[in-house]
Amino acid sequence: MSESNFISNWKKLFRSKPKTIEFLLTVGLLVAVVYSFSQYLKYNETRPGAIIDDPILQYFNAIDLNLLLFITIYSSLLLGLIAFSFDPQQLITAFQTYTLLVLFRMLAMWLIPLDPPVGCIDLQDPVVFIMGTGKKIVKDLFFSGHTSTAFMLFQVAKNKYLKTYFLLATITVGVSVILQKAHYTIDVYAGLIYSYASYQIIKSLHKKFYKTENEKQN
Repeated sequence: MSESNFISNWKKLFRSKPKTIEFLLTVGLLVAVVYSFSQYLKYNETRPGAIIDDPILQYFNAIDLNLLLFITIYSSLLLGLIAFSFDPQQLITAFQTYTLLVLFRMLAMWLIPLDPPVGCIDLQDPVVFIMGTGKKIVKDLFFSGHTSTAFMLFQVAKNKYLKTYFLLATITVGVSVILQKAHYTIDVYAGLIYSYASYQIIKSLHKKFYKTENEKQN
């Protein structure tokens, strides 16, 4: 899309009062939830957790794949942010899905506190480190945030090339965190399920909300 399309799409959004309110509320809620999550991560580190007897992790030693993980997830986030910004509704959908996903993560971590797998290599994620206000975070396990976020980008994307990139990123991240023993296998599978559920819930709410809005206009 061209720069003119970018500007016109945002002008169109801000000409609609309901859309403007939705966008502002979405951004505000995203910021509030991410901040709350950063505070919860610090609390979660103090909780005793269980160690799962993962039948897959016992067959190999951990491999340090931090660089690959960092490049994959943050290139995906950057690409997603740029691409989705040309379609405000797509960006709103991504923000809403991610917000719900983070809420699910907090609930899941609270219900299922875990300690890292034996022999794990910690994820060296600067964003998670900053969210922990300079404290190393190792117990944000169930479920995998990196895998679920990459899969969320895949679901929201409409461009087939972007979808391919995000699907490969999801596979790369999911396999890498297991090989690094930074997550249990179940964390990755659960991340895909929660990510899918989050997107489907947001889609369902959009259909209901926009149907109601159209009926009001007619």
